[in-house]
Amino acid sequence: MIILPAVDLLGGKCVRLLKGDYDKVTVYNDDPLSQAWEFKEAGAQWIHVVDLDAARTGVPTNHAIIRQIAEKTGLKVDTGGGIRNMDTLRRWIEDYGVSRCVLGTAAVRDRAFTENALELYGDKIAIGIDAKDGEVAVDGWTEGSGLDAVEFALIMKSIGAETIVFTDIARDGMLTGPAVSSTKLMVESTGLDVIASGGIGSNEDIDKVRTTGCAGVIVGKAIYEGKVDLKACLQKG
Repeated sequence: MIILPAVDLLGGKCVRLLKGDYDKVTVYNDDPLSQAWEFKEAGAQWIHVVDLDAARTGVPTNHAIIRQIAEKTGLKVDTGGGIRNMDTLRRWIEDYGVSRCVLGTAAVRDRAFTENALELYGDKIAIGIDAKDGEVAVDGWTEGSGLDAVEFALIMKSIGAETIVFTDIARDGMLTGPAVSSTKLMVESTGLDVIASGGIGSNEDIDKVRTTGCAGVIVGKAIYEGKVDLKACLQKG
């Protein structure tokens, strides 16, 4: 199982939101690039980077920072937030060198773009499914879509998706443990490579995610607050 340490960008800084609430922000590092280097030095090969400004507005805002992380650290960058048209997607993959782009709001609202993206870039595309009480949320988690998370994942699979980034919004930033049952349901119901996100508060929580059959897990706040030993987790694999 791949462990992806997370860098969430807001106003050029490395932050975490509480349950996706933009009014509940904690700044952990003013220099996201140095944070990425720390993750690499701990042994990370992948990093999950989200442009929170763009997730809310649809306008790429922190793209220069993400490009620096990809180009200077050599980490495989999994990035999302505001990727809603082919020009932006092409720039990320072909010009900025990110390894995988996560489509969230665009996957819900623009099926033609999503199908085209999957056809052109294949495994460089993941579908971000951010769920609250089983409902897919959009626009930086500020709006509900009316779609059931598992049903939506199956729709995405039918048009070529292979990877899902599945976040339980209610647990995100809470350090109260992962959504094991809903994550396992997503894995078993879809057969997709599922990357779990939300609620990790300890090394033991990462072990719980392993039991679901996930392909990966994203860890953010728990690393910054010293509750997860990233190096030890990465060595365990």
